Amino acid sequence: MTNPQKPGQAPAALRGMGRAIDDRLGGGRWGVKAIKKAFPDHWSFLLGEIALYSFVIVLLTGVFLTLFFKPSMAPVVYEGSYTKLRGVEMSEAYASTLHISFDVRGGLLMRQIHHWSTVIFIAAILAHLLRNFFTGAFRKPRELNWVIGVTLLLLVMLNGLFGYSLPDDLLSGTGLRILHGVVLGIPLVGTYLAMFIFGGLYPGEEIIPRLYVVHILLIPALLLALIPLHAVILTWRQTHTTFPGRGATNTTQRGYPFMPVFIAKTTAYLFWTFAVAAFMATFFQINPVWLYGPYDPGAISAGSQPDWYMGFLEGSLRLMPAWEITLWGHTVPLSVLIPALVVPGVLFVGLYLYPWIERWITGDHGTHHLLDRPRDVPARTGIGMAGVTFYGLLWLAGANDVIADRFNFNLYGTTWFFRFAIFIGPVLAYIVAYRVCLGLQRRDRQLIEHGLETGVIRMAPEGRFSELEVPLSKEAASPITDERPPAAVPLEAPARAGVRPPAERGRIGRLRLSLNRHFLRDLYRPVAPHPNGDRAVREEERRAEQRALKE
Repeated sequence: MTNPQKPGQAPAALRGMGRAIDDRLGGGRWGVKAIKKAFPDHWSFLLGEIALYSFVIVLLTGVFLTLFFKPSMAPVVYEGSYTKLRGVEMSEAYASTLHISFDVRGGLLMRQIHHWSTVIFIAAILAHLLRNFFTGAFRKPRELNWVIGVTLLLLVMLNGLFGYSLPDDLLSGTGLRILHGVVLGIPLVGTYLAMFIFGGLYPGEEIIPRLYVVHILLIPALLLALIPLHAVILTWRQTHTTFPGRGATNTTQRGYPFMPVFIAKTTAYLFWTFAVAAFMATFFQINPVWLYGPYDPGAISAGSQPDWYMGFLEGSLRLMPAWEITLWGHTVPLSVLIPALVVPGVLFVGLYLYPWIERWITGDHGTHHLLDRPRDVPARTGIGMAGVTFYGLLWLAGANDVIADRFNFNLYGTTWFFRFAIFIGPVLAYIVAYRVCLGLQRRDRQLIEHGLETGVIRMAPEGRFSELEVPLSKEAASPITDERPPAAVPLEAPARAGVRPPAERGRIGRLRLSLNRHFLRDLYRPVAPHPNGDRAVREEERRAEQRALKE
């Protein structure tokens, strides 16, 4: 006689199947633990989900496009539906792109969803990276996850560059010409590398097929390996980070379980991400290759711009003066080498090493599951805003010709403005961000000490007017008053018998000590709770005040 099914229990057949699978493959205990795992309930934690779902959309639409795209530079005469290019000789890659856009049902929509999803993908990764930076989520034990995230950003940017180079139109061909010049600018090995990548003299016959293999096979394979490692394995193995407040500590985990709350929320994000990509693809044109025409090495065009995520490289190339030096009979073109290799190298190497650089400065080797509010670590916030400003100015400089044309500015004046701004802007951004953080910290202290302004003016018996202030609730005050692990520790130690401490020896030691002092100077320090923060005390004060007014 079989046991009756209890309310809320799975059918016997499914339970039996589950036991059979668990007996052979295992993972039952892990599955139960995973279903109960708590996920934080803060919107910023879902930025990574947007990136993940954009990647899924990119893969699905990319599979559709591979069915019709022909990665060949063999010359053909176009005879398709776009009448303005009929009879024009072009590469087979460009002709197949036109065929997808005008002759394949839904082809243009798929092309544009693919392109917009890539743009959203990179934007979400960048926003997720900035959120992790400003909140200190890269600290121990998440340094590996930070490195994987930066690697994902680099790989997706490269794959985006290779992807919009495949149609072999005039705009993408101009980008490949710049890439060829950058590779040639590498000292000693540049010529050999250019011959290897392009398969001969520029433009050659091999570059599009090679980019196609890298774009649909090599980099997606790396992404498929790194994204689960970044988003699933390390996240599920480690404790989720959480923002300070509501009694959160470095050892507590607050949030909603994976099933059913988080799975419902993240599924909705999947549909919203697809809806936004489809909406933008339907109503906002992107990369209209038919307007550019096929690539011709002898043709030039004005106002050509890459996708936004590569704009900083375009800007650095436009700002760099035409400098070159000759060493041992070899010409080194600094005008290409510095903006195209040194600038992105400094940006990405700095991102890769920053967790260890900050640890070296702060002396903080503790484990951090509790995040920082950006205002509580002014030095880190200032560094982040300086980097954002540096990137943003380079991005704007990549459109110096468009800016000069639209606003009727002098082109050379615009270029010189950005040449100065690229050095002055990050310094000003650091100072302003630092001062804003200090202002927000003072505001927090004022709220704790005096309470929240209500806009209600009251008159005392002696005729004095004052505004009624309400103490913050414990939940609102907890991010300001709760203790949490410090973001930095002092490195200074008292000298013994006239001997300097090890931290102060040598130039590097003194530099580290100076940076440590600066980092520590305005760090978050818990503020004592308002003496009248308890609800009962506040209620008693309100009653006493009413009695005084009646008298």
